[in-house]
Amino acid sequence: MIAFETNTLIEQRTQSGKLYLEFLSVPDMSMGLYALKAGASDPQRPHDQAEAYYIISGRGQIRVGDEDRAVQPGSIIYVAKHVPHKFHSIMEDMQILVFFAPRES
Repeated sequence: MIAFETNTLIEQRTQSGKLYLEFLSVPDMSMGLYALKAGASDPQRPHDQAEAYYIISGRGQIRVGDEDRAVQPGSIIYVAKHVPHKFHSIMEDMQILVFFAPRES
């Protein structure tokens, strides 16, 4: 078993000074914690893997392809590989759990 505590991951990501902390990487998937500040711009680009986001905290919008959706704690979003997507209109600092399948390379 491999287990993680969200509060510990948030602390590690904060200490790293980076927006994204990958904390699991196995052949079939990888996981990370992504953080965006209120008013920030999301710099990510489409990925070669499918991914899912789980919003831990914060509020904003996500654009996937040409569709916008409000997100808040508890929201889950699936994004197919190669589809353009970005968080925007971030109203509250966001902590986002990210799942890639297969793992991000």
